[in-house]
Amino acid sequence: MRHNKNFNHLGRQAGHRKAMLSNMASSLILHKRIETTVAKAKAVRQFVEPLVTRSKEDTTHSRRIVFSYLKQKEAVTELFRTIAPKIAERPGGYTRILKTGFRLGDGADMCIIEFVDFNEAYTLGIAPTAAAAEPAKPKTRRSRAKKTTDAVEDATVVEAKKAAPNLRQPLRKPLHRRLQRRPTWARRCNRRHLVYKVAKRSRQRLRLFFVWRVAKAERLQGSLLFALLSPFLGKTKKKC
Repeated sequence: MRHNKNFNHLGRQAGHRKAMLSNMASSLILHKRIETTVAKAKAVRQFVEPLVTRSKEDTTHSRRIVFSYLKQKEAVTELFRTIAPKIAERPGGYTRILKTGFRLGDGADMCIIEFVDFNEAYTLGIAPTAAAAEPAKPKTRRSRAKKTTDAVEDATVVEAKKAAPNLRQPLRKPLHRRLQRRPTWARRCNRRHLVYKVAKRSRQRLRLFFVWRVAKAERLQGSLLFALLSPFLGKTKKKC
């Protein structure tokens, strides 16, 4: 029994698996981002992050240890020259996995694995916020009036946000459109349910119907029938 053995063999033997992880790690170091399946990305992350930690100490011994795993001089050079200075202050977590969907052929869960510090969308072209750019001002008692005005402005902004419609919320289709997409038996059940709801809401019409049935059973005619139905005739509306 393989209890607590959660190592992913990736459907390969040891030699094939080590060669594949070495090639994928070298490609990740050279290109800073690769696309693969989620299972392989997690295996590559476990494989490459200890090597990145080892690259923080640029010695001959560290380079030889990393080379014994990667087997490529270009990848070792790129790791120690370019990547190591940029991740020197980061205490682990050098890579990021972003899921991209499913592969068309076999439905495999695909993703992108990349170095956190080499993503331009996160590191370049983003201006600092106004609160971070401005230096901290000393607190004085005179600034209380400004705080009240700021609070009023924030309240108006919040009210405006509440009043704005939520465009992301999908509009509900009409009932006859929703009924068309369902099978025949479901449509019949829905119609019966709607008839029941309409009858339940119009209790006055139901009472009129029962009174008419009683009058018909008792064979009432003329003034007696009119006197029995007169409380209900004024409240009902004629159908066109």
